[in-house]
Amino acid sequence: IEDEVKVAAHEASYTHPEEVEEFVSKTGCDSLAIAIGTSHGAYKFKPEQCTVNEQGILVPPPLRFDVLKEVSKRLPGFPIVLHGSSSVPQEYVKMINEHGGKMPNAIGVPEDQLREAAKLSVCKINIDSDLRLAMTGTVRAFLDEHPDKFDPREYLKPARAN
Repeated sequence: IEDEVKVAAHEASYTHPEEVEEFVSKTGCDSLAIAIGTSHGAYKFKPEQCTVNEQGILVPPPLRFDVLKEVSKRLPGFPIVLHGSSSVPQEYVKMINEHGGKMPNAIGVPEDQLREAAKLSVCKINIDSDLRLAMTGTVRAFLDEHPDKFDPREYLKPARAN
């Protein structure tokens, strides 16, 4: 159900560390997904939320490590989960676009930020969109290059290998 949850930008908020501490205490949960700037899908940030680097590539805003660090301080060693943390590899976005797809401005969480989060209390990073992009890009390329093929056993083989 989480993929169907939509929150307007003006309603979006980040996790409040004191609420995490209270929630964990009251529920006894064994891990918790918190909001530090990630979101589901391949369009995590709008272009106007990003800066543009010298190569003209959109650079997303940083994750809220201050929130993550405060949660980690309040609950040392407690496992934190990041939902919607795909990095949206641009090579797959390009592959999709070159083979009939239309994914303008698809942008994800930079991998260096995910590595930094993993050094803190984050024990699970959800990256489903990256898997979908790799699979879709490879299938699109295969079918574009082999228009006579229609057997999923043929076009899924390279996608699974990717």
